[in-house]
Amino acid sequence: MYLVTGATGNVGRHLVDSLLDAGAAVRAGTRDPATARFPAGVDVVRTGAEPLDGVTALFLNHSAVPDGPEDLFGRARAHGVRRVVLLSSNSVLHEDPANVIGALHQHLERAVRDSGLEWTLLRPGAFNTNTLQWAGQLRAEGVVRAAHGRARSATIDERDIAAVAAHALLSDGLVGASPTLSGPELLTPVDQVRLIGEAIGRPLRFEELSVDEARAAMLAEHYPPAIADGLLHYFGRAVDHPDEVSPAVEDITGVPPRAFADWAEEHAAAFR
Repeated sequence: MYLVTGATGNVGRHLVDSLLDAGAAVRAGTRDPATARFPAGVDVVRTGAEPLDGVTALFLNHSAVPDGPEDLFGRARAHGVRRVVLLSSNSVLHEDPANVIGALHQHLERAVRDSGLEWTLLRPGAFNTNTLQWAGQLRAEGVVRAAHGRARSATIDERDIAAVAAHALLSDGLVGASPTLSGPELLTPVDQVRLIGEAIGRPLRFEELSVDEARAAMLAEHYPPAIADGLLHYFGRAVDHPDEVSPAVEDITGVPPRAFADWAEEHAAAFR
């Protein structure tokens, strides 16, 4: 039995499918089991009270342990759970005290390494699905207003993260590993807006905001100030110091990572 926390999230939902496709038994943790929709046979449980009987390995999304993972790890050891796979972030690679997102994941990684369990730390960059936050602007006006339009990142399809996570749970090849995961190419937000426009057959544009303007807009959308500052700092750094494209997805799964253009085609309805 494999426990997937955050099972209705961007990665968790695809991971459930990947494990089922491999013939594995899955327990899915979610905040609201009554509204979660999973295939027949999935054991759906409430986040924070996940039973661990019969679980051999678990996938950890930080959203499932807002007060820290130590209690979960204690229960895991008591129930004979052998392995944890953490959804971390490549932001841990940046030694930068201003990056609160990196600091959060560094804390989680330390807790995982100290858990007494076998571990794997997955370090993806930004997700393709993050661009869905632009959907309202694009549907209404055909424009994205944000800062750092020249930031370059190799955003990754969440299905590719799930495929690596499944490999880490089901086999021993990634025990003690910390792979950095990325998509196949560096793109800017300007590039992504253009590719979304091509996917929906409509010209779109990117309008550059100052950092102060972008921060004010993010706070108006109820971003916590520290998270808004962390994201703006992260993408500001990526203008001149982008993360490298990683070969890890293909090396681990044998399949090249999906291109953003393909992701945009598949999600075109959200932007129309």
